[in-house]
Amino acid sequence: MPLTAKAVLSNTDIRSALQQAWTDSNPGLNSGHEEGGFVVRDSDGSLSVRRWQRGLQDTIQVPPHRNCVFDGLEIVASFHTHPNTGSDYLQEPSETDKRAVRDDLDLKGDEYIGEFVISQAVIYLVSPAGQVREMDDTEVVFGT
Repeated sequence: MPLTAKAVLSNTDIRSALQQAWTDSNPGLNSGHEEGGFVVRDSDGSLSVRRWQRGLQDTIQVPPHRNCVFDGLEIVASFHTHPNTGSDYLQEPSETDKRAVRDDLDLKGDEYIGEFVISQAVIYLVSPAGQVREMDDTEVVFGT
């Protein structure tokens, strides 16, 4: 049975890793930077996170992931933070975010569910087709 976005977000280890990425991104009015990573399926079938290199204030580089595989493991989701809460920054996924997921041919694996965008108020999901939906309030997912 394929994974759902809700199942990924309800996984305690994944939720903890996403919360750590949010904290590491130093959210606030002007000193934040993007953090991101892949959620992968380990050889035993469990899920874990592989973090990317630290991003800049409003951008992050996605490492190579040919055929929806990273470090030899199947990618089931990706994520990045939107930590800048000032009025000059979008909290929701940008058009660039949507296109990046939609147009990335290496993110079309059978198990890939999309990219989570973590903002101060809401966690969004950008589907492989580039469509956005709100998953839940960030506080609810992180239990804060």
